[in-house]
Amino acid sequence: MAPIELTRFSQIYSLLHSRWPQFILRALILAGFMFTILSGLWGSQVGSHNFATIFVWIAWWSALKLFFIPIGGRTWCSICPLPLLGEWLQNRGILRSRDAQCLHGKSWPRAWRNAWIPVVSFLLVGWFGVIILTSPRTTAFVLLGLFVLATLLGLIYERRAFCRYICPVGGFSGLYTRLAPPAIRVSNTTLCTIHIEKTCYNVCPWGQYPLALKTSGNCGLCMECLRACPYQNISLSLRPWGIELSSPPKMRVDEVFLALVMLTTAGVDAAIFLGPWGALKSATYTVGSPGWWIFATAFLLLVLGIVPAFYALTTWIAQRIRKGGLSPKSSFTYYGPILLPLGLMAWIAFTLAFASTKLSYLLPVLSDPLGWGWNLLGLTNHISTGQTPLLSSALQTLILAGGAMIATKTARELSRSLYESIPCSYSLLHLPG
Repeated sequence: MAPIELTRFSQIYSLLHSRWPQFILRALILAGFMFTILSGLWGSQVGSHNFATIFVWIAWWSALKLFFIPIGGRTWCSICPLPLLGEWLQNRGILRSRDAQCLHGKSWPRAWRNAWIPVVSFLLVGWFGVIILTSPRTTAFVLLGLFVLATLLGLIYERRAFCRYICPVGGFSGLYTRLAPPAIRVSNTTLCTIHIEKTCYNVCPWGQYPLALKTSGNCGLCMECLRACPYQNISLSLRPWGIELSSPPKMRVDEVFLALVMLTTAGVDAAIFLGPWGALKSATYTVGSPGWWIFATAFLLLVLGIVPAFYALTTWIAQRIRKGGLSPKSSFTYYGPILLPLGLMAWIAFTLAFASTKLSYLLPVLSDPLGWGWNLLGLTNHISTGQTPLLSSALQTLILAGGAMIATKTARELSRSLYESIPCSYSLLHLPG
């Protein structure tokens, strides 16, 4: 199935080329973001009665995993409020495009141009996730801290250093966006090659050169390259879902580790929030207690030891069966793409189960966002937790099975490619007899 180029339609191109639709969305989301912080700080500290916890961890977090990432790729990054203030200060204007005068910041240290900081962020989320998800004030402080950090880094470093190398949501999105349909690409490579000014690269907040873009995981869909290109040579297309798995760009060790951490965290969160183990849930709530230290140590061993070791051993055996001749490190990264459908489907399945019992809190919280006894919509008392419906359970099973099937198919294709890449002389040495 060939990609569908959306920008060949003049109405869509004009909509994307204009900064006003994106700015309006950004302004509205930024206002909601600020209100979320205020409600978390000064509203009721009962999580189920506060706008901050319900709309961040039930509405937004669910929408991110169920829609934005699997269908829209990095569309959330294009309207995310966290880097806006820093970027506006960098650009010296709200609706102004980036130019040479804006590239005054320091370059991000080369040693940190990887995914290790998001790996650490997800480890912290695994340790303190229950407190963050249930405490409005903690949620507010986390959001405020990320906003301040993104702004400060925008004043010190060039481009979106925070989004590219620090943001945990950016790390999560960037990894799984490789599966999503949206893709920014160059229409005519020859025209792009002879264009000396490279305005698309100069204006890109993500530091990407569209002609060299191999994966959508590195593109924030901000559309600045599309607006800056004088030849209308940048296109937005919809590709078949998971197309990058058939010819994946090589993953780095840090990216594979991030994928392993996120996959493991999905399983641990499912055990905490959906499992029948009351002692486990109690331990995660009581930070600093002996039970919590046991949980934190076990989680660390699982994420950094047991799961990576099992994956490394499995991938090494797989390539040895194919007589691929890869080193343990090479096989560790070569089979990395199989973790993408497994991880994304695990998060989707967990979100369906977790959110389905909490959705009834959305309208009551809109009616009383601060938990102060308001009843703006007359829906304050309309709350019923219920249980996960049978349809939701069936969907979760199908989603997990689908992820496993896609991962298995990807592993077969990678093994076949590995075998076909072996020189004939090498293959003849390993023929039976």
